[in-house]
Amino acid sequence: MRLSQFWVLMEDEFGPTYAVSLARDLALDALGGRTAQEALDAGLPPRDVWLALCDAQEVPEARRHGKDRHQRKTG
Repeated sequence: MRLSQFWVLMEDEFGPTYAVSLARDLALDALGGRTAQEALDAGLPPRDVWLALCDAQEVPEARRHGKDRHQRKTG
């Protein structure tokens, strides 16, 4: 996962404002007490950071891959 995809997933799940706040303010045990932003700045893979956030925020498995941007329209 690229860093840009991490931010797309964050904004899709939490909204643009809360995503930034969450990444900056929530210390995660799974990341050694670091915030998501601190972990990314330290070089942790964005995928690991995303999954730690998902676990902490209880994001259902079905939403961890982001919104389906290629849904077929019916009707």
